[in-house]
Amino acid sequence: MQHDVRSGSAVPATVSLAEIRESPLSVDEVLAAVQDPTCGGITLFVGVVRDHDRGQEVSSLDYSVHPTAAERLAEVTAVVAARSGAVRLAALHRSGHLDIGDVAVVVAASAAHRDAAFAACRDLIDTLKAEVPIWKHQHLGDGATEWVGLP
Repeated sequence: MQHDVRSGSAVPATVSLAEIRESPLSVDEVLAAVQDPTCGGITLFVGVVRDHDRGQEVSSLDYSVHPTAAERLAEVTAVVAARSGAVRLAALHRSGHLDIGDVAVVVAASAAHRDAAFAACRDLIDTLKAEVPIWKHQHLGDGATEWVGLP
């Protein structure tokens, strides 16, 4: 939690964006969502589709989301906000078909200082990946497919 420099009281972090979308994600939108005049540090994590996984060539992937995934993303982001030193948090995740190089997820945190921003951003992406029901169906270079992240 940040402290209001004017009053000295604790200020709870704000979740300014938490959504799952089928359309391409905007890093600029996420960056704008966490900007705050009290913050000197903003960190972003941008996850993109890579051309390999565990030694296998990947040609594309599809993200499938559970019907509760959007609600769970909002909950997870709020939990991280409550326990972090951030002022603002934001998270966007793709669903549907993605090609190599497409942006799959963007999370950001802003805080008065960089240490709190880095810690909150890391906590947010790690918690999102562990707790939000989004599953990856990878299309491999040899024509095979595999599911990643199933419970």
